[in-house]
Amino acid sequence: MAFDKWDRRFMEMSHVIAGWSSCFAPGRSIGSVIVKDKRIMTTGYNGAPQGMRTCREKGECLRRKLGIPSGTRAEVCYAIHAEQNAIIQAAKLGICIEGATLYCTHQPCSVCAKMIVNAGIKRVVYEQGYPDEFSLEIFSETGVTLEKMEPLEDGKA
Repeated sequence: MAFDKWDRRFMEMSHVIAGWSSCFAPGRSIGSVIVKDKRIMTTGYNGAPQGMRTCREKGECLRRKLGIPSGTRAEVCYAIHAEQNAIIQAAKLGICIEGATLYCTHQPCSVCAKMIVNAGIKRVVYEQGYPDEFSLEIFSETGVTLEKMEPLEDGKA
């Protein structure tokens, strides 16, 4: 799969957004950017719902505390996923994301995949895998294009 300079720019932006994550678990800073017609519509990062203390503020990762493996039981977590936050932001602001591309630092989970499909997003570009095979089935069956981008040498997309 060949990615153009715009794809790389938007993936780089997803990494910038990931830096805003309030997730306490190392390596779990995830960023997402929804783009339509080469314009950024919304962004999202993984973090606690508005008005709730973040994992960093609580000083713990609930999932690690309970020994929940990555890719399972997504509902047991203080954070909302980056993709969910980007979609929610679009709904909150009345921004149409139908036909858009979602760039994300990590492969979406199955819960996010279902939201992406129903939001009308047509393409997802990600870098890091995620242990949720069911999400791949959702994207395949619904016709949403899922593309893995390899990071460049300097760590940027």
